[in-house]
Amino acid sequence: MSTTASLVTPPVVEKGTSLWADAFTRLKKNKLAILGGIVVILILFLCFIVTPILGWTGLDANAQDLSNRFANPGQGSVLGTDQLGRDMLMRVLEGGQISLLVALLATLLTATVGIIYGGIAGYVGGRTEAIMMRIVDGLLAMPFLIIVILLRELISAEVEEVGRFFVDNWGFDADLVLRFSNLAPLILAIAAFGWLTMGRIVRSAAASLRRQEFVEAARSLGLPHRRILFRHILPNMLGPVIIYATLTIPAFIMYEATLSFIGLGIEPPNSSWGILIKEGANFLETRPLILLFPAFMFSLTLFAFNFLGDGLRDALDPKSSKD
Repeated sequence: MSTTASLVTPPVVEKGTSLWADAFTRLKKNKLAILGGIVVILILFLCFIVTPILGWTGLDANAQDLSNRFANPGQGSVLGTDQLGRDMLMRVLEGGQISLLVALLATLLTATVGIIYGGIAGYVGGRTEAIMMRIVDGLLAMPFLIIVILLRELISAEVEEVGRFFVDNWGFDADLVLRFSNLAPLILAIAAFGWLTMGRIVRSAAASLRRQEFVEAARSLGLPHRRILFRHILPNMLGPVIIYATLTIPAFIMYEATLSFIGLGIEPPNSSWGILIKEGANFLETRPLILLFPAFMFSLTLFAFNFLGDGLRDALDPKSSKD
């Protein structure tokens, strides 16, 4: 009897995997998404790590040298110089830094407002949800770019006043405050209406999750609604939020470039890819490289974020996965 028992092989217990591990496995199979992620990391590294280092070495994107106008690549500069003798490499990298900073901060604000607003609407439900979502529908009916332009013009003066207050009373660096005061109105204007679609996505997810067993169990334990919403429902919506946020970043880069191209976006001393493309378009026939370098970086960034966003959507949403 003991011999027979000793020969019995214990059952093999398969090790389970988490949702995020399965998603990462699916993401690794998407070569375009992996390539897009590598390109995004490389561009972020160049714009936010390499650019300050080059600045510390003495390179200045705004330094003019009229005796060295339209220098070809390699003649004292990696990418040559523009119509005012400014270093194109630094101009392109600092332009990308500004464009990406606007898009990333606007996306952060968009995600924050959309998650809170949509989460509350989806969790509460009933008449409150109906009223909150009709407000969103009404705002979505407005022309986005026109509203952003008007809102930016309305809040620019107030943002400048706040900046002067920090400089005069708190001793902040005037140049740094000036540069951020130039960005803040555009970031706030884009985020003020950019959260609407995020709110609708989060509302749908929250309305589905509030009927799940773990939410009912939390209610039966007497947990407050705030804790249920922020500790149980919202963390389970990270997948759709990450997907939409990744796809929102290139859209906001495009909005910033469009506004800057028509002269209603970033203002000097800041410079973005939209401004560089606008300046390069003036010399398209004579000096096409001035347009080519920022346009290439701009297009490459949009493609990379879109490939990464599509890959994350397929990885995090099993229904859309091609596996």
